[in-house]
This record gives sequence, structure tokens and C-alpha cells, in this order.
Amino acid sequence: MKYTAVNFVSADIEEWQKDLLIAELGDIGFDTFEDNEDGFVGYIPSSNLDIQALETLLLAQVSDYQLDYTVNDIEEQNWNTLWESDFNPILVDDACYVRATFHEAKPAYDYEIVIDPKMSFGTGHHQTTSMMLSFVLANDFEGKRVLDMGCGTGILAILATKRGAASLVAVDYDSICVDSVEENKQLNNITNLESRLGSKDVIVGEKYDVILANINRNILLDQLDTYASVLEMGGQLYLSGFYEGDDLNILKDKCDAIGFSFQEMKSMDSWCAAKFVKG
Repeated sequence: MKYTAVNFVSADIEEWQKDLLIAELGDIGFDTFEDNEDGFVGYIPSSNLDIQALETLLLAQVSDYQLDYTVNDIEEQNWNTLWESDFNPILVDDACYVRATFHEAKPAYDYEIVIDPKMSFGTGHHQTTSMMLSFVLANDFEGKRVLDMGCGTGILAILATKRGAASLVAVDYDSICVDSVEENKQLNNITNLESRLGSKDVIVGEKYDVILANINRNILLDQLDTYASVLEMGGQLYLSGFYEGDDLNILKDKCDAIGFSFQEMKSMDSWCAAKFVKG
């Protein structure tokens, strides 16, 4: 798949303004972002780039700072080279070591996950993924039926199965992510993980003990009713992809209205992850 890189340049954008802008860009099809000295680069499948939608978004969002952008098409091979040059191993809670295929193995850690980054979200580097991994490490997954919505690389599902999950379904609307899950489950010798292309429609009528959903606030709000219908009573719901404060409060209100009780939250650089229980 051919990708386009949009380089956003600003000398006076604040970090919180950049995070809000990135969240909005994600809503119009951008799926990966990379910081640089002058601002950041957003990557989007070339077929999904709508300049008019981008201009409309920037007109609405950019008010207290100056922002310029340039558009450059890139080839998939160049994208992968970029990922490999920037992808460094990470360690979550001194227990889960996440590395790429081209990094040295470190079997001394409790859990080691091998991820071929390619072009899908979920390498553990983003704050939301790291917090969700931390939740998986801290909670009971033994024998659970787990659903990973907006799965990206499948990293959350992979850790869940290493933590004893009995079966896992990983869902994403992007075919690149589904292909990535298939490759990464082979890299990690996972045999009980099923990947599916689609959204909430592909899980209707099923039952799960745990749901992991690291997406964004608006999609979570749209899908929460479906989560409630497929999660067993007493089941655990872990959400991320949004900010603490208003975003969290809106999600808490929605969850409370449909039968989920808030348990706890994690925050990192204003990003948030939260745990709920049904019933």
C-alpha cells in the first residue's frame, strides 16, 4: 500500500495543542505520527488523503499558533526503512520487553514480545499502548476469552495470551493491521489468536470475559453499547486512546449509563487509560 507523509511545521505549537491536533488527524485517516525538530509528520494511506478535509480540520483547529504543511508521497519500502531505523526496544513495568525482529532477544524478562512494526499502530511506544500493556500485566487473564478492538499490531492480544488467556479475537478495520497480527502471532508462537477485518459488526452475538480497546474517544463512544452486549457480567473493560479530564469523564458517564462501573485509571503525558467492570 502506498503511503503519503504530511510534514506539519510549527514554531509555537504547544505540546497539548499538538496532541489534540494529532487526535483530530486520526479521525480523518492518519494512522501513524513521528515527532521531529520542527513539528511532526503524519502518515496516511495515499488513497485516504482528502486535502479538502485536511484544510477544513486545520481551519477549525489551528487558531493560537502558526502551522504549515507539505505533502510527500513515499513508497512502502521507504516506510519500513524509516520504522526500522527509529524502532527501539521498550520495557514495560520491568516485566514486558518489546522488541523488533532485528533486536537482540532478552529472555530474562517475564514476557518478551516480538513485533514487526511495518505500518500498523501498536509497538508499545505510544503512551496509550504502554498503559494498556501495564493493565494487562497487572490483571488476571488466566483462562479468559479476550477481545482486542482496534488491535493494530496485536501487541495487547499477544501479551494477554502470554498471561494465560484461553482465546483471543483481534479486530481492526485496516487490512494492514490484520496482516500484521497474523505475522506477529507467528513470531510469538501464538496459536489461539484469531484476527478479523472489520469493526463492531464482526463481534455481534459473541461473548467475552475481557475487552481491550485502544482507539479514540469518538469511536469508543460509538462502540460501547456493542461492548456491553458481548461482555459477560463481571467482565473487565480496558479503554485507552483518549485524554484525562473531559474525555475520561464523558466515557465514564457513558459507561455508567450502560452498566459499567469505573475501577481505576492510568495517565501519561495527559493520555489516559481506564479499567471498568460490567455489573
